[in-house]
Amino acid sequence: MSLNRILVPVKRVIDYAVKVRVTGGKIDTNVKHSMNPFDEIAIEEAVRMKEKKFAKEVIAMTVGPTKSQETLRTALAMGADRAIHVEVPEGQEVLPLQVAKLIRAIADKEKPEVVILGKQAIDDDSSQTGQMLAGLLNWSQAAFANKIEVEAGKLTVTREVDGGLETVSTKLPTIITTDLRLNEPRYATLPNIMKAKKKKVDKFTPKDLNVDITPSIETIKIEEPAKRSGGKKVESVDELIDKLKNEAKVL
Repeated sequence: MSLNRILVPVKRVIDYAVKVRVTGGKIDTNVKHSMNPFDEIAIEEAVRMKEKKFAKEVIAMTVGPTKSQETLRTALAMGADRAIHVEVPEGQEVLPLQVAKLIRAIADKEKPEVVILGKQAIDDDSSQTGQMLAGLLNWSQAAFANKIEVEAGKLTVTREVDGGLETVSTKLPTIITTDLRLNEPRYATLPNIMKAKKKKVDKFTPKDLNVDITPSIETIKIEEPAKRSGGKKVESVDELIDKLKNEAKVL
């Protein structure tokens, strides 16, 4: 069995190794950015499926400002065939439902049989886009995948759930969201990075796709967590219980 297309939405986020700083009630974004780690896993899985002849084409897409093209070039260097950039103004907040609507619009144009995306983005941890997209398209879905097997007309997906692992079978077309243990993404080689610069990137705006991205939720303020106070040594169990009860008030 061979799929014609796999669509992989990716997101540009603050690099996972950067310590996030809050200044003036906002997150300082003048730091290193990279592809959302769960989306890297999604790209890797799609490219592996293509390498195994399970798919003919892998399309990466992103919703973001001009700088998001760097993220698309990374996806292309990892093995995606072409890319789609839905460009929004710098600093524009796009909520998960709006992102899902934009992905649906691209899916309607490209007609992929499978959409693979990260289970969540590490900047907002919403974990909503994949499920909303499945609802908008009325497609089957398998979230939190840690193993994907291609069979005739369907995918068999092993999911990570609270009680362990669950195996489900999904009919095509379908939506898959990736968990951490699905695979280990490859590093883009220098030759592939150079080739990625020549690969096609189509551009759209939300208006082109008839999607309104006016936010329905406003972020008022962001605060860092309160700093932890230093620990205390106690001389006995009775003193420990007393402090837990009267100072920490956890008993």
